[in-house]
Amino acid sequence: MARDIQITFDCADPGALATFWAEALRYQVQAPPGDFESWDQALEAMGVPPERRNDASAVVDPDGSGPRVFFQKVPEPKKVKNRVHLDVRAAPGLEGDARMAALEAEADRLVSHGATRLDRHEPAPPLGAGHLIMADPEGNEFCLD
Repeated sequence: MARDIQITFDCADPGALATFWAEALRYQVQAPPGDFESWDQALEAMGVPPERRNDASAVVDPDGSGPRVFFQKVPEPKKVKNRVHLDVRAAPGLEGDARMAALEAEADRLVSHGATRLDRHEPAPPLGAGHLIMADPEGNEFCLD
């Protein structure tokens, strides 16, 4: 049986990065536990002091099929290129100009949510379909594929 996985990001602002990736992946910020109406209420009930309430956040696939993405606060900033990155499949089944137009439209949408465009790789048949390299609001690289 395959194992469930969780993807974890080290970051400076878990709440903000969770909001960005919820938008990018069409996920949702994970709901608070039990009958709590907000995470602030839940964390207060758990005795978490206000200054620690943005130490972590998570986003989940609303359909329940994709992996949970977890964001944890760390003190050090990002320093070098990611060794592992996400490919956000923004143009499945499309080729050529239609594919690149769909990727560009998604890039524009994500830039409006804080992403940065880094590079564009043109289609190079037979194996290269073309993709865009992006960075999230904290500089973590990902591809629109």
